[in-house]
Amino acid sequence: MYIHEIASKKHIADIESLMDLSIRKILGDKLNVGELEAARESMGMDTQLIADKTYFLIKKDKIIVGSGGYSFRKTLFGGNHTPNRSNDLLVPGEDSAKIRAMYTHPDWTRRGVGSYVLELSEKSAHKLGFRSAELMATISGILLYEKRGYEVLEQIEYESKLGNKVAMFKMKKKLYE
Repeated sequence: MYIHEIASKKHIADIESLMDLSIRKILGDKLNVGELEAARESMGMDTQLIADKTYFLIKKDKIIVGSGGYSFRKTLFGGNHTPNRSNDLLVPGEDSAKIRAMYTHPDWTRRGVGSYVLELSEKSAHKLGFRSAELMATISGILLYEKRGYEVLEQIEYESKLGNKVAMFKMKKKLYE
């Protein structure tokens, strides 16, 4: 039903538009103004994923309906602007790959886009030797991840520079035993 390609620098503007729309329409309906501000600070474009060629565009009839990927670096979540990033490399077989920056166009929710991104990401990370994957979920994604076998390890409150807080959920899954 869907096709995918590896994102490149030429796709950045389209990805940023998708991210904004997804955050505003999907997550924005579930959060108050302060929580949404904190969520925006904790999310966004991470060009390292594009440079590492681990970020996928999901298309239906040439229309971008979703995006997301994985990382073999320590940063668990966030965009270029998010504090506390680390580009240090993970150790396959010891560390968990990081599922990152998943966004779905609001008109395409509940149609398998997120599951497709997870499948692509998990299989690619497994090929690199990762035996588990972890992610930081927002309230809008937690049900998808639970259905795909991820378990909540802890709930945190991300606090923005302005002092607003939003709930996030660190989740983990074993990959293909």
